[in-house]
Amino acid sequence: MTKTNLKKITPETELYPIRTVSTLTGVNPITLRAWERRYGLVRPVRTPKGHRLYTREDIDLIHRITALLDKGVAIGQVRVSLGLPADEKPVRPVTDPWQSYRERMVNAIIRFDESRLEDTYNEAQALYPMDLLIRHLLLPLLGELGRRWETAEGSVAEEHFFGVYLRNKLGARFHHRHRGNQGPKIMVACLPGEAHENGILLFALAAHDHGYRLVVLGANMPLTELAIAVKRAQADALVLSGSLDPLPVVLDEQLPKLVAGVNIPVFIGGNTSVTRHDALIRAGAYPLGADIEPGLKRLGEILASKN
Repeated sequence: MTKTNLKKITPETELYPIRTVSTLTGVNPITLRAWERRYGLVRPVRTPKGHRLYTREDIDLIHRITALLDKGVAIGQVRVSLGLPADEKPVRPVTDPWQSYRERMVNAIIRFDESRLEDTYNEAQALYPMDLLIRHLLLPLLGELGRRWETAEGSVAEEHFFGVYLRNKLGARFHHRHRGNQGPKIMVACLPGEAHENGILLFALAAHDHGYRLVVLGANMPLTELAIAVKRAQADALVLSGSLDPLPVVLDEQLPKLVAGVNIPVFIGGNTSVTRHDALIRAGAYPLGADIEPGLKRLGEILASKN
């Protein structure tokens, strides 16, 4: 081991490689390296070949950092909140980093400036775990673009521009996800008539971070074909999502038939689960709401009650 790290390491000390630490904490390796290089928050020991190894204390510290970030503490202020010594390179305070990122991304979207949009997204992605990125940046940003369109402040072109950009980003991240999860297998798809996939992709990435295995079918999925797909995939749950109210035939006929035809729970997320809550209950489905984290908690509770 190199002697650049001052922590006490004995032959009995358990050391974990960065990939294992990423799995245990939900923080991707890119973010862990950024926290080390830019903020000196976590200082792993290094092997002679330069590989990072983390102690159990490092892992506990990472959990404390993510808890602070989840409460809205800016990454540049985490050292102070943890009571750590001042870093050699103090960072200019930012009261609300998420608002800053949202404003920068909106400005880039208004100008259809993909380079600036890419730079801002990559900066945020390097510093924050994906679940916080989804909760505090991407979902509010989608809401802001929708508000701009409804008030005529923005345009459909802005939504489409960012929609394509985000779908490519999320699709690539989902494709390259770690495939070692051992949790229940969830099949996810959009309700018939729902053309926007970003909501279901955001849900799928968050579910993956919670240990679930995913089968993603995408937009505008006919309910009549799902019973066979569920059986072949040996899925433990089916999650459908929609931002618009589906046709009456979907809720009154097709959904009840689907629920009766599969022996697994059927969940509905997105705005549809809020606006048509009672109709979904009558059809035998479980509404998850429009917020991802509470929805995942509800899904986990119901699956646990079925075992």
